[in-house]
Amino acid sequence: MTTPMLAGDRGLTAAEVAERVEAGAVNEAKRHTSRPLSAILRANFFTPLNAVIGVLAVIAIGFGGLKQGLFAGVIIANIAIGTIQELRAKRTLDKLSLMNRSNAKVLRDGEIISIDPTRIVRDDLVFVEPGDRIVVDGPVVESRNLEIDESLLTGEADPVAKTPGDEVRSGSFAVAGTGLFRAEQIGAESYAAKLVEEASKFTLARSELREGINRFIKLINWLIVPIALLLIISQLSDHENWREIIVSTVAGIVPMIPEGLVLLTSVAFAVGVIRLGARKCLVQELPAIEGLARTDVLCLDKTGTLTEGGMDVDEIRPINGSDGPSVTDALAALAAADDSPNPTMQAVAAHLRGKRVSDPNWRVIDVMPFSSARKWSGTRFTDNGTWLLGAPDILLDAGDPVALEADVLSAQGLRVLALVTAESASTTGGVAGVKAQALVILRQRLRSTAAATLAYFKEQGVAVKIISGDSPAAVGAVAAQLGVEGAADTVDARRLPEDPEELADLLERATIFGRVKPHQKQAFVKALQSRGHTVAMTGDGVNDVLALKDADLGIAMGSGSAAARSVAQVVLLDDEFATLPHVVNEGRRVLGNIGRVSNVFLTKTVYAIALALFIAVGAISAWIAGNDPLPYPFLPIHQSLINLFTIGLPAFFLALAPTFDRAKPGFVKRVLKFAIPAGICCAVPTFVVYLAALAHDGYDSKLPQTTAAITLFSLALAVLAIVAKPYVWWKGLLVGGCAAAFVTVLAVPPFARFYELELPGAWNTTAAAIGVGSGVAALLFWLVVRPKHLKD
Repeated sequence: MTTPMLAGDRGLTAAEVAERVEAGAVNEAKRHTSRPLSAILRANFFTPLNAVIGVLAVIAIGFGGLKQGLFAGVIIANIAIGTIQELRAKRTLDKLSLMNRSNAKVLRDGEIISIDPTRIVRDDLVFVEPGDRIVVDGPVVESRNLEIDESLLTGEADPVAKTPGDEVRSGSFAVAGTGLFRAEQIGAESYAAKLVEEASKFTLARSELREGINRFIKLINWLIVPIALLLIISQLSDHENWREIIVSTVAGIVPMIPEGLVLLTSVAFAVGVIRLGARKCLVQELPAIEGLARTDVLCLDKTGTLTEGGMDVDEIRPINGSDGPSVTDALAALAAADDSPNPTMQAVAAHLRGKRVSDPNWRVIDVMPFSSARKWSGTRFTDNGTWLLGAPDILLDAGDPVALEADVLSAQGLRVLALVTAESASTTGGVAGVKAQALVILRQRLRSTAAATLAYFKEQGVAVKIISGDSPAAVGAVAAQLGVEGAADTVDARRLPEDPEELADLLERATIFGRVKPHQKQAFVKALQSRGHTVAMTGDGVNDVLALKDADLGIAMGSGSAAARSVAQVVLLDDEFATLPHVVNEGRRVLGNIGRVSNVFLTKTVYAIALALFIAVGAISAWIAGNDPLPYPFLPIHQSLINLFTIGLPAFFLALAPTFDRAKPGFVKRVLKFAIPAGICCAVPTFVVYLAALAHDGYDSKLPQTTAAITLFSLALAVLAIVAKPYVWWKGLLVGGCAAAFVTVLAVPPFARFYELELPGAWNTTAAAIGVGSGVAALLFWLVVRPKHLKD
């Protein structure tokens, strides 16, 4: 497009651009929307857990044969599944990030053209208008009331007016006016390389879920070493069977490691990204999908979220005594003078074109662009005075009949603007001598899915706050059409209390807020957070950026400003508000299911540690008393069998299952409150049954190991059955199938020989049944009668 704002400079020529491209003076900072393939492979191959399991597998295979190292199959599964899922997530993120990337506008050969930001060269003249993100650094060349929001750089909320010679830096964005600046610091030299690109980075960033799992792993690492050493020392007294002792000691150490938990967490996050990507939802940070699952307050910006983009002019209503033709001429002149029209002005211009109203060619002295803080725009003409278009309650006195008429129309859900003349007006000094000339009445387009989506959040117990810069009456009318409770009790943000505590109290009570300024949206988020709420914020404009940045979860619309998209964790690329319930469900699926499988994995770790301690203490006691040494009850092949059918296979299905329970805080405490008693209820009966079987069948028989394996498997399966609630058909089939598979191994001689087990007799079956019954009874007793504060 050609630009009307430049009289002299025509920008770089095609030849000059080609010279700079050849010299490498191009804005090509590497874009890390996801980890490269080498980093993905490195992260999945070389992990501490893989290293420990690999070493133990080598020892088990070296002293016990190939089958004793079957547990190392988890390494192959970790690498294969983790790598495949992350590569799928990488492809999804990369494709969606390209869709989300905004073009830049540069002046070349006298024309403003739209190009990919990476094609900007040094000395390019970059054109910016409201909502544009600054992607390179340099001095302003020309300004038409250009205002830049540098809050992401400086923390200051107030926009900064820029005049020729002033510097603009990447990471900021334009909020009013238009301008040109020269690209000087590009590529890795600019702030964009450090600030903006980081927003779309593939990361498993801060997450309560992952932090909790990392805490488990650190704790387990501290416990494994001393307990493993104690177990090894306790078994050294049996010099004759030292090879078997080494193998069984490995079997005692392996189940202490929650080897699949990290894998399943990464897989669950990656699958969530892929599922949401299919719905045109870009998750710029993977843990963001758990953010909305934890949200209990959702702040919605009306325009662009509850309403569709664009508006239609319903009527231009001249005020009695004003000249009708001059009103339409004035609107046409305002539209022609505005070289960065907002949606309202675009709707007015489209309406006038439909009425065949042409530009009257009024000569322009000064243009005052629209600002969400001022809520009006205007132009000063040479021979036709100053005309302003904006909010009636801002431009007109409260008692003005025209303002009252506008309120009545707003209450009907219409958007109403006042067209006025003014004796004087400026972007800094306000307006004076205002006279109403017409009301411009526009009709907003409600999203067809908005009512159902709001009803969903109500059912889920998520409080909704509708926040808008429009008049309270207009916002309330839209809310009423969507069935929002409290739509009649709207709050005018111009009369909000200054005290943060009073503001928080008001936010707890009220739902609909109008005339909200950008810094107030940010204050709303902080006030709600101060009351312990987890706050999600949706928005699409530059006036939403501060609130999006401070919210626990920022959600931007794909068609919104580049600035809004750059700071949000989630971007709805197709602007579909109805996608949010799917984001909620995906987050709940991840949190709920990882919580379930964490219960299973940590139960295994607890019973493995407890069994190792019991055996070590028993072995040392036997050695002191001069009795036969007490061997560890299992071989690695036994642990592989038990873990496969009580943890590995079922946990994989449970981690990807649908769930709709709202996420609760306190992940670590909640899992430990289940895993510790469950692990002890598994370990104690297994140990007692093992001792009884040794006394009954002797140390040379395989029956004690078989009896202990049956007991531990049955108890671990009972834990799985408890964790799998609530039941649907496939969960019952999963638990039943795992039980049937274990019975098959015992009953089929070739399988039993491979796993070094024997078909138990009546005594061993009875002993195992008693042990299982006592363990299950103890666990159920704990779950039912424990104090309430331990259940929460």
